[in-house]
Amino acid sequence: MDTAPTLLGRREQRKLEIRARIEDAAYKLFREQGIEETSIEQICVEADVARRTFYGHYSNKHALLGGLGISRLYNQSEPMLNLLMANHHSTRARLEAMIEYIASNFATFSEIDRQLILIAPSIFAENAEQQREIGNSASTSFARLITAGIEIGDVRTDFSPDILSAMIVGTLNMLTTSWAMNSEYPVFANLAEARNMFEQLICKPGS
Repeated sequence: MDTAPTLLGRREQRKLEIRARIEDAAYKLFREQGIEETSIEQICVEADVARRTFYGHYSNKHALLGGLGISRLYNQSEPMLNLLMANHHSTRARLEAMIEYIASNFATFSEIDRQLILIAPSIFAENAEQQREIGNSASTSFARLITAGIEIGDVRTDFSPDILSAMIVGTLNMLTTSWAMNSEYPVFANLAEARNMFEQLICKPGS
């Protein structure tokens, strides 16, 4: 009786693995030779997939760009928070490590990342359901961090976990978009200020 769900799970996992392979190959080529100069054929060769496999995941190159931008923007929140929860044992330490983690990512970003991040909202506009799913996933992840802090007693209870997580997600999205739109935007200084704001609004004094 478990055979069908198991096969479905394996197929879905295989699909996700191929999608990641395509995105990794595309990102590598975009950084090496630019977006306009990179063809779908080159991406297929680099990812070792057939063209029909590519089109099974993305309708065109623009859709791939948007999907890659969404991955760069949103898909790292859950792995990041799992790491923070495992390696740090106070909410303040987790928030500080979160900002350090995000800042280290920004330090590796390039002009290609700016372009991908700016393209992502256009893909969201075409798929409201995906926008809701990703937004809810990010908010749920941060709410879990705050709820864990309430359980250990180092988080203030002035505001609900949902409101605090929305504040975190909204602030980080704003900083990221501002950086993508302006190469001179002081993202590292503003991340440090955001960390102080998060700690003051979320953490109990002296915790």
